[in-house]
Amino acid sequence: MIVSASRRTDIPAFYAPWLMGRLQEGFALVKNPMVSHRFSRVSLDPRCVDAIVFWTKNASPMMDVLDDITSMGYMYYFQYTLTPYDTDVERYLPPKATLVDNFRALSTKLGPHRVVWRYDPIIGPPYFSTNYHVEAFGKLCEALAGYTDTCVISFMDAYARLRRQPRLAASVPGPDSIRALCAALAPIAAAYQLPLAACAEAMDLREYGIQPSSCIDPLRISRLLGVPLKARTDANQRGACRCAESVDIGAYDTCAHGCTYCYATRSSRSPEERLASHDPALPCLAGPLGPEDVVTLREMPSLREEQVSFFPSSSA
Repeated sequence: MIVSASRRTDIPAFYAPWLMGRLQEGFALVKNPMVSHRFSRVSLDPRCVDAIVFWTKNASPMMDVLDDITSMGYMYYFQYTLTPYDTDVERYLPPKATLVDNFRALSTKLGPHRVVWRYDPIIGPPYFSTNYHVEAFGKLCEALAGYTDTCVISFMDAYARLRRQPRLAASVPGPDSIRALCAALAPIAAAYQLPLAACAEAMDLREYGIQPSSCIDPLRISRLLGVPLKARTDANQRGACRCAESVDIGAYDTCAHGCTYCYATRSSRSPEERLASHDPALPCLAGPLGPEDVVTLREMPSLREEQVSFFPSSSA
């Protein structure tokens, strides 16, 4: 199986000690995002975890444990989001220069093929003009050229929480804005020999040299492992998503970056409140289980074509 860590929260930035505990114990309890009292016990046995895909905006807190994760037998790569937005939009992130340095350090350690740059989401006019993105994207391309083999772009969607932010909601790019932005950004990326890919975009952007992407990418994982995978497209994602099936071990409403556009935070809690219920010693990221909670074992096979045996969660 492929483990996603995580579309729902930034595990590298806030929950690295918890993750290490889960890898050492060989399992995690994952809350069902649709049914609040149901949990899955997911095996993290390295014999059935083909790869871990980390999603982050700040991998600094995780740098010291990467060698340990490797020595435990896990293959992994990073989807690293780095945008030009200030603290009006991304409230609690470190300075961008610090994040650029961390991105480069991570790439130096792992290799450019294991750190994918996400310029995501792209917030359009009137909040951020095309000229703003041209200048900002160019500076980031210059800083990251040679440190990644792909830049993934995605345009901000009209999530429900944006209704409470009229200026942001008005800046969801429509088809014309998307075309203008692609026409402006693609030549910049090409000048730095940086391939562009689009995440879950319904529009065909290949005329700009922008290919559709798979963020949970079975081809990338196959190359990293040196074996083919029997991966299927994840039917639980958005219609235009090309990602392979994965098991997400994160929890919604637990990220403390405070990004105003985020789809994964559903309340107005402060960062301190979001982190308060977390105990790194517990098997569930979101906090302790209650007496009414039900845990179901989830058996997951390896996707490697060289092996077909199951390692059930109960073995952890």
